[in-house]
This record gives sequence, structure tokens and C-alpha cells, in this order.
Amino acid sequence: MDLRSFVREVPDFPKPGISFKDITPLLTDAGAFAHAVERMAEPVSAMLPTHVLGLESRGFIFGSALAQKMGLGFVPARKPGKLPLPVFQESYGLEYGTDALEIHRDAFKAGDRVLIVDDVLATGGTAAAARRLVESAGAQPLALTLFIELGFLAGRAKLPGLPIFSVLRY
Repeated sequence: MDLRSFVREVPDFPKPGISFKDITPLLTDAGAFAHAVERMAEPVSAMLPTHVLGLESRGFIFGSALAQKMGLGFVPARKPGKLPLPVFQESYGLEYGTDALEIHRDAFKAGDRVLIVDDVLATGGTAAAARRLVESAGAQPLALTLFIELGFLAGRAKLPGLPIFSVLRY
């Protein structure tokens, strides 16, 4: 199945010069979405993760589907102010601004093996913040698995030593 045909390019969104990768067509096709989740799970299943950390917001979609498929717990990494209990917070930069992610302080325990999941790896700032969140909680970040990698933005450089698996690379 050609999964690229389910990704729509939106020029100049969210600002001029950005070519947004819209995954809505993938999500509206049950077979294509299932195939994408299968491809994201293949390289990481043997790593024996205990949890999936899904990054807000589209990482929630892929992350919860992967957690369900693999029989793992799901932890959401949220934008600031969305979680009701004490949190770990990490700031990050992205290609069009800055933001932060938070997880509850009790989301993981020592020895947990965490698979980080997002839809797109761009500059690597979001994924690097997620890695730091996992480490702050005393757990082990195992790998990053995602649907799309924008290789020309060199996001891997911000994640030394972390295995990274992407279904599509642009």
C-alpha cells in the first residue's frame, strides 16, 4: 500500500514557507491507518516496551492505536496547563515557534521502558523534550517511532543514541 498517497501537502501552513503534511486522508481510511500503525509497530515490538508516550496532539492518535495494538499502557504528553496533578515540564523549539510538554509526575516508575510516538519528526525539539520527560520520571526511553520524518530538517541530530523509526521520509 502506498501510504504517501494518503498524505496531503498544504503549502504555507501554519505560516509562509512551511509545507504542512496533513494526515487527515490517512485517518479517514481505516485500512490505510491500520497499515500505518502496523508499520510503526514492526520495528519496536521486539524492544519490549511497557508504555507508549504519545505527543500532543496527533501523537495521541498514533500512540493510543499502537498502545492498544501492543497491549501497553498509554501516557499522554500534554501542552501546559492541561493536566490536573503535579507535572514534569520540558520546553522545546520547533520550526515555527516554541512550546512545552508535560506529563504527570507519577506517569512512569523506575524500570518502565517507554516508546515515544508522534506523527512527524521535524526539527527534533518535541521528541527531545519527550525524551527528557521520560528520563525525568526515572524511566527509560527505548525508541521513537513515527509516521513521517522530515529528513531535511535533521531532527535526528537532537536525539543521539535514541533509535528512530519512521514509515515515510521526506
